[in-house]
Amino acid sequence: MKIKWKKCVGDVWCMLNYVKLDHQHFDNMAGVYMIWHGGATPKVVYVGQGNIRERLKYHRNHREVQNYKNEDLYVTWAKVEEHYRDGVEAYLSEQWQPLVGSRHPDVDPILVNSPWEA
Repeated sequence: MKIKWKKCVGDVWCMLNYVKLDHQHFDNMAGVYMIWHGGATPKVVYVGQGNIRERLKYHRNHREVQNYKNEDLYVTWAKVEEHYRDGVEAYLSEQWQPLVGSRHPDVDPILVNSPWEA
């Protein structure tokens, strides 16, 4: 499945702690998201799903995710229909092995494109 990963204005990756979550773009925005750190060796920190605004607000205060803030936390999200989200999250978690969060949907993974694919 091909999904459209979002970036911020200027076609740059959004920083988790600075993206404007009160923007109307996030009204009724639901799907999947990935948080990663930029550090010397970038790594996916968290993969999740749900209401994007609410989930990202939560992660701004989530100690385990914020442990990586000194390495710059980035985020991207994609609108995904609810009945596909578990499978997409399962695939992304399996593919990227996030540093935080050990529980992911126990369903057949649904293959999607990476945010970093051209």
